[in-house]
Amino acid sequence: MQIEIIKCHGSGNEFVMVDLMTIQPITDMAEFTRQICAHRDVEGADGVLYVVRMGDRYAMRMFNPDGSEAEMCGNGIRCVARLVEERYISSGEFTLISGGSLYPIHRAEDFAEGIKAYGVDIEVRLTSSDFAFAHGAEEFIGQRIPSLGGKEAFTALNLGNPHIVAAVEDIDMEELVRLGEKVTSEKRDFPRGINVSLYKKCDDNAIYVATYERGAGITYSCGTAMTASSTAAVLLGLCDENQEISVYNRGGMVKCSCRKDNGRIVTRLTGNATYRWRGIAEWQSGEVKSIARTESFDTECAAYDSFVAELKHR
Repeated sequence: MQIEIIKCHGSGNEFVMVDLMTIQPITDMAEFTRQICAHRDVEGADGVLYVVRMGDRYAMRMFNPDGSEAEMCGNGIRCVARLVEERYISSGEFTLISGGSLYPIHRAEDFAEGIKAYGVDIEVRLTSSDFAFAHGAEEFIGQRIPSLGGKEAFTALNLGNPHIVAAVEDIDMEELVRLGEKVTSEKRDFPRGINVSLYKKCDDNAIYVATYERGAGITYSCGTAMTASSTAAVLLGLCDENQEISVYNRGGMVKCSCRKDNGRIVTRLTGNATYRWRGIAEWQSGEVKSIARTESFDTECAAYDSFVAELKHR
């Protein structure tokens, strides 16, 4: 079975994307994900984005490198939005499904010349069955979690997938790894694991975020984590509501804008959707036999690299 794959990224968060509407079904998506993410010819992937149809809407299913399925992926859904718009919709305003929820999509202005960008509106809730550590509290904002140790004061946010984020003066990556591993093993407070982020304010309405992703570990960026962190920064008064927040990460940057309306919180995440290359994976008897690249997107990759280099220069 030959499977078209697209290597792509959102803010340095690397994915393999598969359009399941053009091929026969992959019966074991988890195993395909594990193998394709580990394949040397892919050169690293933080998960696989499967583009599917659900009723009269298009949808994303996202699997982590360990084969687990994530409810939502903010960086990945922008790449899916690009594919769906280019192949099926030809409209800058539409809706995608992920994890059973609807996400409004907006074609945004290019981040820079040659860098396509999309925005996704994400409803942020402050309660979740994943927040066992909250012991039934309606909101968990700026508080310590005793089972994690440390001095961090976390805010818990549900964006379709669960997050805890903490504002810090300086981001300690070793501490972030410790926290990520701790929530993986601490089943009482984190029965299904959770995404953990540390963020720091680096300017007015600007933050820097680092994340340990559930099922993936440390990645260059995580779209929902950046959305969660910017939302928490607004809730804590570190950034302004209804204002554009620049959110930096190891892979580049995105823009977020948080609005509150009658108790409902919606944050728009806007960022790049960049293709690296297109290829064919040979999938036989439950094994990825080979990968052949058929098209490279060198120009847009170079444009994004230049964009990130300018960010670092500033």
